[in-house]
Amino acid sequence: MQAAQAAAFDAAIAPYVAEARKSFPAAKSRFLQGLPADEAFFVTVQLKDAKGRSERVFIRVVEMRGTIVFGSIANDIFLVDGFKAGQKYSADQSEILDWLIAKPDGSEEGNFVGKFLDTYKP
Repeated sequence: MQAAQAAAFDAAIAPYVAEARKSFPAAKSRFLQGLPADEAFFVTVQLKDAKGRSERVFIRVVEMRGTIVFGSIANDIFLVDGFKAGQKYSADQSEILDWLIAKPDGSEEGNFVGKFLDTYKP
């Protein structure tokens, strides 16, 4: 049953992942031009471990070169082995599932998948 649930979940978020990926180039451009010092840029990726388990996490972006995003894991890790909060991590932008720009007042831009998940009821 877990495989069916995972497939249903992936299908449910697919339109939001597509929206995030479509809008990512503009967000990337803003990051590269320099966000205000009190804003933070995050991307969501899926980590996988040697046992085949996976977990979606936020990466706080510190640099982008070409198609590679560099940063550190911004979540506590619960499912996958070999990763921890604060660990440096890099990913190709093709692996990005979502992005967000966090503002100091608690608001955010992007986070298409996350906003959908706030109301998702499987």
